[in-house]
Amino acid sequence: MNSITSSVTIRALRDGLAEAVGRASYGRERVQITKNGKPAAVLIGPEDFALLEQLEMLRDVADYRAAKLVDAGGRISLNELRAELDA
Repeated sequence: MNSITSSVTIRALRDGLAEAVGRASYGRERVQITKNGKPAAVLIGPEDFALLEQLEMLRDVADYRAAKLVDAGGRISLNELRAELDA
């Protein structure tokens, strides 16, 4: 599943929160929440959230490795940084 499967307004969500959470959690749906006809948020289940967390970690590791490759190794002290920022 890789897309929004249903949509609910904030007003309807007030009365149907348990149903929306059940659809996201047990039905593995991605429930779009709208406000004034525009997307405001998405309710996802714990499995989708875990996958999202994994993806973010992989991206962070890839960014770290890319930055490390171009790091020339030059360092400055905190006092030098403060002086540079104050200048």
